[in-house]
Amino acid sequence: MANIKSAKKRVLVSNARAARNKAVKTEVRTYVKKVYAAIESGDKEAANQAFREAEVKLQKASTKGVLHKNTASRKVGRLAKAVDAMA
Repeated sequence: MANIKSAKKRVLVSNARAARNKAVKTEVRTYVKKVYAAIESGDKEAANQAFREAEVKLQKASTKGVLHKNTASRKVGRLAKAVDAMA
């Protein structure tokens, strides 16, 4: 355990940031799952709506530094491709 005051603060701050990052990542995963669930059900309108919501969450996560910009972009691209492939 840290003894120096600044080191103690860093522990607290890093724990808070880790918790925030974890919450954001979990939320993003949930929205991505909703898109795939809508695709599985065959509901194109629901899939499009879920995709728009997931895209916003992914971009926001990359803006906040939780996800790398290219990772978010790759996930958005794959989701878009999956939604477009619906017949």
